[in-house]
Amino acid sequence: MTESEIRSALHRKRLRNQKSNPATLVIDELGLAHARSRIDIAVINGHIHGYEIKSAQDNLGRLDRQLEVYRQTLQKLTIVSVPVHMPRILHAVPTWCGLIEVERGPRAGIRLRPVRPASFNPDVVPVMLAHLLWRPEAVNLLTRIGYSPKDLRHPRKRLYEMLCEGLTTKELTTAIREFMALRHTWRDHPIRV
Repeated sequence: MTESEIRSALHRKRLRNQKSNPATLVIDELGLAHARSRIDIAVINGHIHGYEIKSAQDNLGRLDRQLEVYRQTLQKLTIVSVPVHMPRILHAVPTWCGLIEVERGPRAGIRLRPVRPASFNPDVVPVMLAHLLWRPEAVNLLTRIGYSPKDLRHPRKRLYEMLCEGLTTKELTTAIREFMALRHTWRDHPIRV
């Protein structure tokens, strides 16, 4: 079972309702922390929920590094994995992390079996959430909440800190979703919504 097959089944079976909701964005391969890591699928509505796929071809050598970035940047996380990786994943992931086991069904289809639902991440770092915004988007948002043009000349890192000083996490998440919805192209191809 390949990552591509699992991703397709996840889109069809688990994310179908979210994809049909106009207030929700479903994005494949979302870069986090300025591309330090990517989450396989991100669902962005009232919060940011990442889905990380671990197929039979994957080894789990990067899992600890990925989890550190996910812990800082995602409000919810679900690992979607084949059974062979589940013991190691269960040992490595925090208790708020959701788990879905992927199995081949009797007629060669893919079955997604929920093991544990995702709950809210208590360790999310709002500044790391703000990293999902491009600099012009951060400047636009800061202008909207009353910062002067002089304030907007700071380095990008400081702009993200200013956003977190001026907005709640919920307001920031809403703004991220709005700006991402306005992006017409992303990584040189249209956004899949």
